[in-house]
Amino acid sequence: MMKTEVSLRKSLTLFPVVYLGLAWMTPMIYFSVYGIAYETSQGMLTQAYLLAFLAIFFTACSYGIMSKTFPTSGSAYTYVKKSIHPALGFLVGWALLLDYLFSPLIACLTFGIYLHAQFPSIPAYVWIIILNAILAIINVMGINFSANISKVFVWIQVVFIVVFCAFLIKNLTGVVHPLQPLIQSEVPLSTILAGASIICFCFLGFDSVTTMAEETIDAKKTIPKAILIIISIAIVLYMVPSYLTQLAFPNMSFQNIDSAGFEVVTLIGGAGLSALFITVLILAIFTQGLSSVASTSRLLYVMGRDSELPKRIFGTLHSKFKTPVINITIVSLFSLLALVISLETAVKFVSFGALTAFIFVNLSVIVQRYIKDKQRSFKQTIVYLVFPLTGASFIGWLLSLLDKNALLIGLLWLLLGMAYHFYQKNSLKSVAKSSRDMQTHPAPTFSNE
Repeated sequence: MMKTEVSLRKSLTLFPVVYLGLAWMTPMIYFSVYGIAYETSQGMLTQAYLLAFLAIFFTACSYGIMSKTFPTSGSAYTYVKKSIHPALGFLVGWALLLDYLFSPLIACLTFGIYLHAQFPSIPAYVWIIILNAILAIINVMGINFSANISKVFVWIQVVFIVVFCAFLIKNLTGVVHPLQPLIQSEVPLSTILAGASIICFCFLGFDSVTTMAEETIDAKKTIPKAILIIISIAIVLYMVPSYLTQLAFPNMSFQNIDSAGFEVVTLIGGAGLSALFITVLILAIFTQGLSSVASTSRLLYVMGRDSELPKRIFGTLHSKFKTPVINITIVSLFSLLALVISLETAVKFVSFGALTAFIFVNLSVIVQRYIKDKQRSFKQTIVYLVFPLTGASFIGWLLSLLDKNALLIGLLWLLLGMAYHFYQKNSLKSVAKSSRDMQTHPAPTFSNE
């Protein structure tokens, strides 16, 4: 009896994909990074967000191009593997695992920290374990269920930001010039660029939707559209409150940089808005965890299906749910490291993995479209050479800004991946050689006569 092959269920349309991408990105991250971004850019958040958007835009274009070229799940791993070289594709996928594996861990850790602050009698580890279990169960049930939950919680975040902006508008009195946040020239460009390098991380997550290509209807059209919509919505949700805040409060100081977002909300909306802020932020963290577990389990599945990771473990789907249940379980178990790891360390892993993948996706556009496909008209040269080179250069500069410990950890992770890949390929060659030897020199047979 032939074994029926189980495949991912193709059911996602455009807006469910958008909601999953926005859920990973988490619009409320605007408030989480507010203090460090404000301090680094010396208050020029509007200009810094605009520059960050321009930087991310080039990389987003590259993801859109590659998702049309290779409309399969796997994200940067698949694009680099098919356009440049399988070995390099594995290393990029291995680096991307840092981003994807640690993102749900960060969600669990942050969830535990905030809820423990609200309910001090309940230890943070209790909340971490509870969230882990809930995320696993929902993801096992299917991508559509996750998308529907993400839709509700993303809209809650959007509504909160709109309410926050409404309070800001009420505080607009004695505005000197409506374009002041955009045209000021007192703060040097280098300072604003430094702020933009921090703010770029608010856009991380748009790429996660490429891991869901095989579950998306008409992925060639849907995924590129979704990427464009996600970063467009994000820049509006970030730029408008930044602009209004600079108009209403051109000069601010904070007691604690890490909680500056909460201080701004309290300053503008009082205790009522700040209480709502905490609730929405917790929901946002939950949604980000939900989306990141979905994307991570799909990346592991594709790498397992390609035998880059052990296929019997990572390359299987549940016959009923059509989801990578084993991978979801592995991601959830890995996320229990939130019980012992610091938030700062986890963020370093995410940053190195994401930026490394971004660089190589930009380069894969050049190799595939400009070099291999020889698409070199004037317009194609701009789109397939100039844009991705600009994106790769800017992302490379951001990668260089990571501290030495982050770069060292990332390089050690890559060395571990290289060692594993070398061992795996040698093992496969040994198995293949043994199989050939068996066929060439079959074992002797003996007769009972």
